[in-house]
Amino acid sequence: MSEPYVAEFESGPLAGLTRLTRELVRIPSLPGKEGPVAALLSETMRECGFHRVWTDRAGNVIGHYEGRGGDGPTLLFDGHMDTVDIGDTSAWQHDPFGGEIVDGNLYGRGAADMKAALAAMVYGVKLLADQGARPNGNIVVAFVVQEEPCEGVAVRHLIEGEGLDPQAVVLGEPTSLGLYLGQRGRVELKVSTYGKAGHAALPQESVNAISAAARLIFGIELLGLQLHTDPQMGTGSIAVTQIASSAGSLNSIPELCELIIDRRLTLGETEARAVAELQGIINRERIKADISALTYEMVTYTGYSQAGRKYFPPWLVSEDDPVVRKAARGLERVLGARPKLGIWPFSTDGAYTMGACGIPTIGFGPGDERLAHTTDERVRLADVALAASGYAQLAMELLR
Repeated sequence: MSEPYVAEFESGPLAGLTRLTRELVRIPSLPGKEGPVAALLSETMRECGFHRVWTDRAGNVIGHYEGRGGDGPTLLFDGHMDTVDIGDTSAWQHDPFGGEIVDGNLYGRGAADMKAALAAMVYGVKLLADQGARPNGNIVVAFVVQEEPCEGVAVRHLIEGEGLDPQAVVLGEPTSLGLYLGQRGRVELKVSTYGKAGHAALPQESVNAISAAARLIFGIELLGLQLHTDPQMGTGSIAVTQIASSAGSLNSIPELCELIIDRRLTLGETEARAVAELQGIINRERIKADISALTYEMVTYTGYSQAGRKYFPPWLVSEDDPVVRKAARGLERVLGARPKLGIWPFSTDGAYTMGACGIPTIGFGPGDERLAHTTDERVRLADVALAASGYAQLAMELLR
């Protein structure tokens, strides 16, 4: 039943697209272990008409397709090679690394988020190369490492460490072939509450750090009902996602309790504002506590190490931005209708490219974003083929 779909896109200029997508899904690529996927992509990009392909110090795979005359602006296509873990294998009806195709859908971890987009980006350039099409600018396709645990760190290395200077960015995160213009931001915070240790038999002679944390959590629940709302992006959110305490024994009053807080930021909110709101609760409740932003240190499969703060600004590109207007026009030619405009519910590399750097950034990719990180993750092969054509058209429109 499934095999006829394998051959559906295996002729003409997209011959090999389904095969590459399946091969990528079949290769596990947790953060820090993207090497085999990077090798496959490097080899395929060289075969598909890129003028230059290389791997940087961090392990990002970069392909360059030179525009007419070698001058002009640079358009960056950004996709990440890593995936989240599969979780409980028994919860999957399809082998997460089997690359099974059923009724035109390819199943497996990373199918939607976002190995289908990686394959489509490669073949988008192949479509241009096969036609001898040369835009008025340069195309750089970058497949980055460790986006899942800390989005933006790898692409920051490309721009700040490798000297890449794009004038616009297309993210391949799943959008169901819609055109996405932004996302809420996020910051991960740790709040430590402090008490006074003592014997649990005499709690009145101690100060319980957990009790202080409980008052703080109640204040956080109330804060969540009062957060700022942006008319386009909606309301921010706050959640306590982890709690741990420290005491000398199970019969001791804990002197330290630590909370991890996931704070989603809508437009108009910043890390400083999020911290100030928490500090307000601490002051009101007269809790002895401090707040710090979490950091992430990535060590890549090449051994490269880079640290990043877990603060990711919100961002939104205006519908009237020339990049958006050109992209919508180009995608309409491919899709036969104006693409749906939207924003992601999760964070992406755009938190750095647009949120921190102000580089006009849009999103377009195959796959339903609601299937990202789920069991039996899947993508429609017909959408992967459309995405490849869409990426080629985006390049020509944005580098016109």
